[in-house]
Amino acid sequence: MDSMHGIQPARLKAGVEIDDLGSGADGALPREKSKRVIRGRALVFWDPERPGKKLDAIDTDKITPAADCVSESLDSLDEKWKEGAFRFLMPDFRKRVHAGENFLIAGDRFAIGSSREMSPAGLKAVAEECGSEMVIVCGDNMGDIFRRNSLNLGLQVVQCKEAVQDAQDGDVFSFDVATRQLTNETRDKTYEPTPLTAKEEEIRQSGGVFAIGRREFKRSVTTPPAIEWPDATSARRLTTTQQIVWSHRVDKSERVRPGATLRVYADLLPSSDGTAPFAIHTFNQITGGNTIEPRQAAIANDHFVFTGKESDDKQTSIGRAFAALHGMRKPYYATPGDGIFHFYFPEQGLVFPGQLIPGADSHSRAYGAYGAVGIGVGSTTLGFGWATGYVFMTLAPARRVVFSGKLQSWVTGKDIVLKLLERWGEKQSQGMSVEFVDAGRQLPIAYRNTIANMMAEGEAQNGIFAPDEITQAWYRERGFGSLPYPQISPGEDAEYVLDEELSLSDVVPMIAKPFSPGNAFPAAEVARERIRFDKAYIGSCTNGSYSDLLHAALVLDVARAHGHARAVTDFVIFPGSGGVKRRIEEPESRLGGKSIAEVLRTVGGQIRDSWCGPCFGQGPDALQPGQRAITTFNRNWQNRMGYGGEGYLASPAVVAASALLGYMAPPSELGIEWQPELFEV
Repeated sequence: MDSMHGIQPARLKAGVEIDDLGSGADGALPREKSKRVIRGRALVFWDPERPGKKLDAIDTDKITPAADCVSESLDSLDEKWKEGAFRFLMPDFRKRVHAGENFLIAGDRFAIGSSREMSPAGLKAVAEECGSEMVIVCGDNMGDIFRRNSLNLGLQVVQCKEAVQDAQDGDVFSFDVATRQLTNETRDKTYEPTPLTAKEEEIRQSGGVFAIGRREFKRSVTTPPAIEWPDATSARRLTTTQQIVWSHRVDKSERVRPGATLRVYADLLPSSDGTAPFAIHTFNQITGGNTIEPRQAAIANDHFVFTGKESDDKQTSIGRAFAALHGMRKPYYATPGDGIFHFYFPEQGLVFPGQLIPGADSHSRAYGAYGAVGIGVGSTTLGFGWATGYVFMTLAPARRVVFSGKLQSWVTGKDIVLKLLERWGEKQSQGMSVEFVDAGRQLPIAYRNTIANMMAEGEAQNGIFAPDEITQAWYRERGFGSLPYPQISPGEDAEYVLDEELSLSDVVPMIAKPFSPGNAFPAAEVARERIRFDKAYIGSCTNGSYSDLLHAALVLDVARAHGHARAVTDFVIFPGSGGVKRRIEEPESRLGGKSIAEVLRTVGGQIRDSWCGPCFGQGPDALQPGQRAITTFNRNWQNRMGYGGEGYLASPAVVAASALLGYMAPPSELGIEWQPELFEV
């Protein structure tokens, strides 16, 4: 227990005294800046498929393509972010903003997806380089991470469905910064946008998170963190997520309720090499750079490490230098190949039930599989947390999904979550906090990881499985023994805005077609279409565990007896961590003593290092224009896996079967009969 990871108080650098930290600024914008009015013309994103309608669901991959999410130094963070803004969706975007079209108008669900803060920072910088300011005007359910990132950066964001509906190209708009009142001067209409919470308004009026951080820094250093769990009466009315938030409050008098913006202590604040540079910049701006050790910090090199590009090497060197300066070592600093951080940090004992983990990657929601509150945040939120030990979190309304019924043949966590996203449709989770109930205790941690991870695609604040005997067994098997926090479960009187049931008896193997994980269909139906492809990929943070790869290997091993000896197309495997990669080389009794790696290679599988590249279109395995892949990745949005490529999503078993067949299909298409004692993992 003494060596177990936990929340630590602030640690001053050698030679630094408390008085050296200063008193902090008051965090208020100068009066003349807060009273200003921003004016400009509308730049409307129209839906090419539905004339006259504004474009919905513009994701951050479209705002800032992955290849442009690079910073070669802390002095030129946003150069490529500006160049890449809407590179494919609107190639003349920068030119139009410079011509005065600085009110960006889009439909519902704007900026969903990745936590990349390059998107709001790049948009803000495009306007600033011509002496202007940008205002984002969109409809309902803006991406929660983008919204928070924008507030942190001082980018004005407005949610107002009526204003979006009225807007036409070139309309003249004005925005009163002090009151947030929006006016379409061309149509002589004034709008009151969706209000911010009091704390969000404070951050906005302060000009962003840098000012707030400087103001709160000294107090955060001198205040020891305290975790206090709710008493039985209080816990009775709280969901699992709400109990964890309740215990992690900085201000213990704050009420925990949906819509409240709270300061919450973080147990771990992880980032990737892609998101670390801007977090480092934020940390330096708040702390001065060398006054304290970064708090609860962890960095995994998993995004831009095997591309062979000089610019990517420069980016990863920023995190490497930061780690060296502050003495960050494994497991808190993971070198290339150590693993994707959603796999690596849990297996290294940095993730436990009851924790609150804001990670600078949208798929940090994966920690909900372990009974933790995992939320995706941007780099500025992370850097603020490294400085203060806590972050701001606006608690979303709760919904519950009960998994009932009996798990069917070949069905895994991937099939369950694809079915759930298909059922949710265009609205997805509506930005809620999702409580999952495994009623029959049938879902192993690997399945739960996939489901919780893909709450990023479900547009949920987080998804969580309350810790149970399956959770405890996973930790015992890894020798962690007793856990740091008490076991919790949702309160009997907890309230859910939506309460639904998904019967596992009705779920079959699924395949999601482009360009949405929710565009999912039964794999047996897809098989009748004989959809061929160029590449089959297994792995990533969604399905890169030992269990995932074992499931695929079992299908491949049995299929050889049915005459399917080799993969028909390019077949590549990306283990979730270096530890998984090493372990699949060991003999596996369920494969008759053969290793998983041996079985994969026997059919032509190529085992790569553990990293994220091809999932977001980077490195030599990224899709080229016109190529199609079936993958276990989590996101198949347009251009996500490579410009001009098409991605289909499925489970490891379905991808393995498809690789042998040459067309997309479930394992039953191979003539294999389901045998629980053989195939259940």
